[in-house]
Amino acid sequence: MTSPGMADTGMASTGAERLRAMHHGPRPLVLPNAWDAASARFFADAGFGALATSSGAVAATLGYADGHTPGDEMLAAVATIARSVDVPVTADIETGYGLAPAELVDRLVSSGLAGCNLEDSDPVSRALREPAAQADFLAAVRSAAGSALVLNARVDVFVRPLPDGVDAVEEAVRRARVYLSAGADCVYPIAAPPASLPRLVSETGGPVNAMCGPDGPTLAELARSGVARITFGSGLHTRVMLQVREMAGQLAAEAAEVSRA
Repeated sequence: MTSPGMADTGMASTGAERLRAMHHGPRPLVLPNAWDAASARFFADAGFGALATSSGAVAATLGYADGHTPGDEMLAAVATIARSVDVPVTADIETGYGLAPAELVDRLVSSGLAGCNLEDSDPVSRALREPAAQADFLAAVRSAAGSALVLNARVDVFVRPLPDGVDAVEEAVRRARVYLSAGADCVYPIAAPPASLPRLVSETGGPVNAMCGPDGPTLAELARSGVARITFGSGLHTRVMLQVREMAGQLAAEAAEVSRA
């Protein structure tokens, strides 16, 4: 029996092994980004074999702006999502909330999570971290986790300011290679231009995660670029919230009619 607060590495490894294998199939792994237990169950019931979370969507659900969720609240929320379904869940945990690698790994694995997404820029200041420092952090997380977590290393060069003269695609390739060498299972050049994806896939030497957005390539088009994994960020939550806003407006209009009757 596992003691309270200690990771059940056997069960965690099983989920992580399943998730890791999905990155190497004949077709890309499509991971819907859930934001609470209810959304996670809907995606799992629809037949998805694994799920991700979105830090932005979870933040909105908890009442915070993206990048401003207290670490304990985010980790509790993603643990609830993981417990609500029988498929592997990988969590977007931003930059790790200042936790030491061993503590971060214990929190994630003890919560039943199979993977995590770690960013290489500060969500508040938007400053990119030096790739060597990020690689050291990823290596420490890998050392603490062993095979019990699938590490997705986000590369933020397309969403953060770069020094003049630095080519974003070249920088993305450079960082991706460093992160994969440090032990990442997959790299995520978020918001990479669609035309750059084949080059990123061919030059990084490991699985690449692409984001599917409402105005971007379709799932089929992304699959043809050679990416191994496709996620949606907070886009699915945004679509649902737009429907809720429309419904709220309709209800308010009906309520106003009733009050005037």
